[in-house]
Amino acid sequence: MPKKVQCCISVDIDAVAGWLGSYGGEDSTSDISRGLFAGTIGVQRLLKMFDKYNIKTTFFIPGHSLETFPEDCKAIAEKGHEIGLHGYSHENPRSMTLEQQTAVMDKCYHLIKDFQNGKPPRGIVAPWWESSQEGAELMLKYGLEYDHSFSHHDCQCYWLRTGDKWYPIDFKKNPDDWMKPLEAGPMTGLVEIPASWYLDDLPPMMFIKKAPNSHGWVNPRDVEELWLDQFNYFYREYDEFVYPVTVHPDVCGHPHGLMMLERIIEYISTKEGVEWVTMEQICDTFKSKNEPPKGAMMPAKPGAILENRELKLELKQ
Repeated sequence: MPKKVQCCISVDIDAVAGWLGSYGGEDSTSDISRGLFAGTIGVQRLLKMFDKYNIKTTFFIPGHSLETFPEDCKAIAEKGHEIGLHGYSHENPRSMTLEQQTAVMDKCYHLIKDFQNGKPPRGIVAPWWESSQEGAELMLKYGLEYDHSFSHHDCQCYWLRTGDKWYPIDFKKNPDDWMKPLEAGPMTGLVEIPASWYLDDLPPMMFIKKAPNSHGWVNPRDVEELWLDQFNYFYREYDEFVYPVTVHPDVCGHPHGLMMLERIIEYISTKEGVEWVTMEQICDTFKSKNEPPKGAMMPAKPGAILENRELKLELKQ
């Protein structure tokens, strides 16, 4: 069979928001300065690189970055790239109440919709890839169609399941209390585009002072080899697959990261059946070939959130 490979180098513009919400640099003028570089110089360099290879991709933009760097984000939209949700200040959803999560979602959903002259976002990446237990239902209420935060697979999309229940070990209790298998929760009509820490530039290539396992000086060619090993394995073993890479202007906005991406793009582009796509294109391809599971909780209809922000989940009969 001929190969059909959808590749996407998506961009998370963490910038200043990353230091406020996740990286422990909110009290450091030096780290905030690094965020300013990412939101301006880093973004523009990545845009230039994507132009060079005629690639349209997806930028997941925290609300803080959208409001702090409006001109740079405007350039993203003008060049035809997709814009998705990524929190406001890169806050960890697991650390927030449902009320706080809803306030952040509502703010950022409407920021992006207004920024795109009425076009709402279709997808989301949870900050730090830490989705809350309530996250999927909140996505459904706002009519989102895909998520890119989970790792049930690494090269195939799937319908997202939510509400799984598992039993942490508690040595103060009898083992019978925790010796139980994971209980699967209900299915949804959200397309999950797999996320992988092994296809993310930030852990090995970004120095974070307050992270005990921070790297930052890993040779880009080592990362390149890791990423291409995954691509080559998928290409050998699957006729159809997705290859979603996550980069940040905080990292790949620097020369060593850009040069690495150029080498990867040029290599992958020599392979038959490869196309460079946005996340929404990956979502649409999956939905065109797969029916949602019967009884799955479905996203609200597009535009409904604008009329009533207290939406109920629709069940697919």
